[in-house]
Amino acid sequence: MTVGISSTQASDVLNLYRNTAGTARTPFVQLHTADPGAAGTTSISVGSTTRNSITWNAPSGGQITLLSLAAWTNGGTSETISHVSLWSLASGGVFLQSFALSASQPWVSTNTLTITTFTVSLTPIAA
Repeated sequence: MTVGISSTQASDVLNLYRNTAGTARTPFVQLHTADPGAAGTTSISVGSTTRNSITWNAPSGGQITLLSLAAWTNGGTSETISHVSLWSLASGGVFLQSFALSASQPWVSTNTLTITTFTVSLTPIAA
């Protein structure tokens, strides 16, 4: 399984320890029908290749949660969405990270898909 943080994103985070500013990015979410792979480019949903921007709540306790994310409309194929990836731009850009959904979602042609819960954690937090 290759889901996880990209080497580019990991370097940005680690550069904070060197007092070197990382690159601030407003992420965009892309849908996948299987593990996106190490580059985030495998098994992109053919029902929607659109990347939607995601807005986050303020981080708390080592976690950041979804504030808003637009729904996708399936453009003509039935498939099952099992993974998502985060990107730095709506098209092209830098692959940031990939995730497996907690449960795969069947997605029928012309239906919409809405992600209502999305949490990213950097844990454990020292107590």
